[in-house]
Amino acid sequence: MHGQGVFAAEPITENRRIIDYAGELIANAISPQREARYLAEGCIWVFRVNRAWSRDAAVGGNIARFINHSCTPNCWFEVVGTTIWIRAARNIRAGEELTYDYMTVGDHTIPCRCRPGCTRRL
Repeated sequence: MHGQGVFAAEPITENRRIIDYAGELIANAISPQREARYLAEGCIWVFRVNRAWSRDAAVGGNIARFINHSCTPNCWFEVVGTTIWIRAARNIRAGEELTYDYMTVGDHTIPCRCRPGCTRRL
């Protein structure tokens, strides 16, 4: 999606915590302005943690922000408190791209590029 992607450097076993989705913890009341700016650039950097908080990976984020969306992902996310963990949904081979379903809500303005012919919008 962002032209980057994150690839496994070594085999990853199913259910393993791979990385936390880092970024500035911001109140949901201020996240819409940032989200609109990022969406205008074709990016999704803000991850909703719960009803009160979001993580803005454009500020203080790590490599997890480059993990792309897929409608058939090999990872999933788990929220523990205000920490977002990216976990393996199955065994992942070294060199395989890591993906998870972004589960976006909103206007769905960005076309999904997880595979040719996908009609989903994020």
